[in-house]
Amino acid sequence: MPTPLGTRRRMRAAHDGRLLEPILAAYPGFCAQSRSYIFLAPPSFSCQTLRLCLPSVGSLLGMILRPLGTIIAFALVFAPGCGHAPALPAGPAMPVVSVSQPIRRDVVDYIDYTGRTDSPNSVDIRPRVTGYLTKMPFTEGSDVKAGELLFEVDVRPYQAQLDQAEGQLKLAKARLKLAQADNALAKETSKTPGAVSVQDLNKYEASEEEAMAAVDAATANLETFRLNRQFCEVTSPIDGMVSRYYFTLGNLVNQDQTLLTTVVSLDPMYAYFDVDERTLLRIRNAINEGKLFPKEQGEIAIMMGLQGEDGYPHEGVVNFINNKVDPNTGTLTLRGMFKNPKPASGVRLLSPGFFVRVRIPLGEPHPALLVTDRAVGTDQGLKFLYVVDAQNKVQYRRVTLGALQEDGLRVIATGLEPDDWVVISGLQQIRPRIEVTPDRLPMPIPVAEAAAAAESDAAEHGAAAKTPAPAQPPAKPAATEDDKPTAPPADKPVDGKPGPAAADTAPAAQNSDGTAGTDKR
Repeated sequence: MPTPLGTRRRMRAAHDGRLLEPILAAYPGFCAQSRSYIFLAPPSFSCQTLRLCLPSVGSLLGMILRPLGTIIAFALVFAPGCGHAPALPAGPAMPVVSVSQPIRRDVVDYIDYTGRTDSPNSVDIRPRVTGYLTKMPFTEGSDVKAGELLFEVDVRPYQAQLDQAEGQLKLAKARLKLAQADNALAKETSKTPGAVSVQDLNKYEASEEEAMAAVDAATANLETFRLNRQFCEVTSPIDGMVSRYYFTLGNLVNQDQTLLTTVVSLDPMYAYFDVDERTLLRIRNAINEGKLFPKEQGEIAIMMGLQGEDGYPHEGVVNFINNKVDPNTGTLTLRGMFKNPKPASGVRLLSPGFFVRVRIPLGEPHPALLVTDRAVGTDQGLKFLYVVDAQNKVQYRRVTLGALQEDGLRVIATGLEPDDWVVISGLQQIRPRIEVTPDRLPMPIPVAEAAAAAESDAAEHGAAAKTPAPAQPPAKPAATEDDKPTAPPADKPVDGKPGPAAADTAPAAQNSDGTAGTDKR
């Protein structure tokens, strides 16, 4: 009975496998006991074994090589050993991070805003009469007193009108005097029956009253012309600093229209800033709870800093709070008042229009935890810290930030304990729950670090400035034709070395293997 095709194929594969077994046994990695071949992955991969069953290999090779009539032995390079995995490479070292415990001290909560300074009194100087400028006795940009003369308009037309008004008043008074005399005479004559009619008496009395009214009108007219004459002298209504000349001598200025200059007062100085509703409610609640006490009714202590200044050295009070919140911005305007004295030999520090920083303290000092600001991370708008626990594993802590202090430390309101070790550097190299090697250091203070760096730079620059420059060697005289060295012959050796021509014709150096040598520098 013929053997089935499937059985013949399995027998042939087994026979081919037995033929290959002596050949494969000569290679390292073949395990004769398990009749399998172990393939070890390179070290860059995870250690694993790939077993190729010999019957399958023999069947495959028999199908490929049988038509050729021979079996070709092939060499495979594998890692030595029989069923033993190589040692795993050492894992990466744990990252070293700097950690510090938070600083605990008393701080005062505050809120910072920006604003602009403004003058309590600002006046636009305009003429009150029309005419031509004849005098400008003040100095541009100088301090002036109230009532000090700034400009003068030509007074001659107004002086003539004043003189005319005075004459009209005298005329009216003279007519009044005549009317009074006629009326008195008529009254005396009327005592004789039939001497003066009643109608004439009334006329004399009316004439006297008319003359009195004319005197009053002339007096008022005279006062008008006297004011016009006074208005020819344009004076400063306040104490302050005057601006420049907007018009010079000889120019025509119009009554109540032409701007001649401006005068602003400088002491005290106002600072206007806008406070949001949330902070405004917080301040009012602090006042109602007794945590924030105003100096006087409606006055809250504030501090101010200028451009280029460290901190907030200027102290003042809030002397005005607007009566309405702006619905477009959701803010309320506040005004601070600050002293701006003039030194005995100097100028005032503040001027209207300065950009200022305003700080409002909220409450009394209280204990708080502080860390360097560079230790704080941001995660989609939320603030966090990395903390190393007792097992040296990194833990993620979400925190609530407070105010940034003047020394560069940040107040941590919630989310941190006094004995926590906070990661202060290398935040990009770590992630939660990984093990690290902590390097425990004191909490760095940015301002102190900056000051130390500045002192170090100053010391280095000072040392460099004190180091004398190296002396320059004296200049050599120019060589003459006789002094110039002569080149040796091309084929003559120099100091035991072959000349240039000989060097060019010398054979090139060779390595030990006979190849041309190369410069390995």
